[in-house]
Amino acid sequence: MSTATDTFITVGRRKQAIARVRLTHGSGTITVNGQDPEVYFKAEAFAQTALSPLLTADKRNEVDIIVKAEGGGIHGQAGATRLGIARALEKLDPELRSVLKKAGHMTRDPRSRERKKSGQPGARKRFQFSKR
Repeated sequence: MSTATDTFITVGRRKQAIARVRLTHGSGTITVNGQDPEVYFKAEAFAQTALSPLLTADKRNEVDIIVKAEGGGIHGQAGATRLGIARALEKLDPELRSVLKKAGHMTRDPRSRERKKSGQPGARKRFQFSKR
């Protein structure tokens, strides 16, 4: 069984973003890159996305979380944080896996940026066609 000194370290990824999550038993303190999640993610929707596994598992005030997010943008970092927290909660309590999986928190979002092709201005856009 786990003790109060257990630390669970996981990694979450989305697009180009990587979030390293450190979860310990505690009082519910959460920091993302040294800031409050609502301050760091600016938009409230991104903070809610990042912290949604805690609400699903009902562990909001039982664990302390430190997140180091880097790469990509705020949206990708929020998704990466969400996956990292879900994985850490699963390590904390394997019984939560089915609940988190059913809510869609355990799946890495495979969508990413499509590469730009040569001879085109973007991934899909073509230069204007001129018949004459």
